[in-house]
Amino acid sequence: MISMEEVSTLFTDGMTIMAGGFMGVGTPQELVSAMLEANVRDITLIANDTAFTETGVGPLIVNRRVKKVIASHIGTNPETGRQMIAGELEVELVPQGTLAERVRAGGSGLGGVLTPTGVGTVVEEGKEKITVDGREFLLEKPLRAEVALLKAYKADKAGNLIYHRSARNFNPLMALAADTVIVQVEQIVEIGDIDPDEVMTPGILVDKIFVQGGCQS
Repeated sequence: MISMEEVSTLFTDGMTIMAGGFMGVGTPQELVSAMLEANVRDITLIANDTAFTETGVGPLIVNRRVKKVIASHIGTNPETGRQMIAGELEVELVPQGTLAERVRAGGSGLGGVLTPTGVGTVVEEGKEKITVDGREFLLEKPLRAEVALLKAYKADKAGNLIYHRSARNFNPLMALAADTVIVQVEQIVEIGDIDPDEVMTPGILVDKIFVQGGCQS
């Protein structure tokens, strides 16, 4: 378990970061705040969306810490759209299912995934097309990050995680696809207090645990 001060030392300018969450639900808000405190800049951010201006990963956009976003949509955060139109922020929009599969491919060591989604649209621009049994597919390359920021409901001291309902969303996938995995948890319990059948992300994937509110007991 680590403190907020220790979390802040793990970020560097120009790094690629994945953040779990769907419109802020399942996003580790205190870890996002730690990034702001660390004054890290020029981030490439991989997330389902950019949430809202004041929640989720939105404050990173508002405070101009991000140089590129890879996401499935940005419509809930008007500042993301404004910066994109002004040429201040690069945005790569990816269909949501494709985004999930690209992260999964990155975590599984695959060379990419084949999908029919986007064939014949602007989505296919600059991408390799592969024909399988007479049908065209786009080759979508895997996504990985240097750091994944996750939010879980409960962890034991070995890092085994349980998510709370829909807050699960992208978090388990991203736990597989980053060099360093930092998780913000609401509760920390002793090893053995979580039934193995309930574990959603095994502790071997988790590098750092931050207990919400800063309590490390």
